[in-house]
Amino acid sequence: MSLPPFPHETERLLLRPFTAADVDAVHAYHGLAEVARYQYWEPRSRDEVAVEVEKWAAEGVAGDGDYVSFAVTLKGDGALIGDMVLLFRDREARQGELGFSFNPAYGGRGYATEAATVVMDLGFNHFGLHRIFGRCDARNERSWALMQRLGMRREAHFREHALFKGVWDEEFYYAMLSREWADQRRGEA
Repeated sequence: MSLPPFPHETERLLLRPFTAADVDAVHAYHGLAEVARYQYWEPRSRDEVAVEVEKWAAEGVAGDGDYVSFAVTLKGDGALIGDMVLLFRDREARQGELGFSFNPAYGGRGYATEAATVVMDLGFNHFGLHRIFGRCDARNERSWALMQRLGMRREAHFREHALFKGVWDEEFYYAMLSREWADQRRGEA
């Protein structure tokens, strides 16, 4: 499976591959407690971010568990405002997972929805996925609201299913099928 050509452009954003020059911009939000709160990591040091960005910049797409990541930047000034990932969870069943983190300084302006729409389009139309799902902590209203804005439906609410950062968590799963995405996009045209 080949990577799509970069960059991907929207009205206000460019989604492009990561480079080593992105470390400080990613650290600006990955180092924040409010961003790490619902992630599987604690606030990251600059060195930890450098390791992650190096992985994101060097990735490929080959088999289950692989992913493609996107640096989300503003068209005007090139500021890196977030990261998105499309993980390939089951090649045979054509299942993918959407993931994202954004700098809260840029929140509330629709950037995450705009970027996620591009990634969903690529997942279904470039990579031929049948189903894309996303999951988040039930307390993370910004994440589940984003998935709802994308038209994804809540498929599950897992209660106290895992210990997360020392407490029982609750997790929402959202998903959308390729035909649902196509129908939705036709309706917007």
